[in-house]
Amino acid sequence: MESPKTSKKRGGPLSLFKLVMFALFVAAVTKELQKDPEEREWHGTVAGFVPYEFRIPTLERVKERVWDPDGAHILSPHVWGVGWTVNVGRVVAVVREKLAD
Repeated sequence: MESPKTSKKRGGPLSLFKLVMFALFVAAVTKELQKDPEEREWHGTVAGFVPYEFRIPTLERVKERVWDPDGAHILSPHVWGVGWTVNVGRVVAVVREKLAD
């Protein structure tokens, strides 16, 4: 009889996504650690276009990235971590504009 652990399917798109995100995280941290300590900013891009943010989150940054109805983009860099987050404020603004038409 197989245990639940061994009968579980391995791999798949979610596992690949997790592996890629972990690799990007490691690459971003490595990029910062290779700089002189006084030049480390702990935010920027890795792999040419993926944003990373490792500074302590502030309320201002949360509002800017998660609730910015006047922002130009639906996706903005994460408040903390690697990748993007949805600018919910912009989504609400777009939906309101479409409903008003």
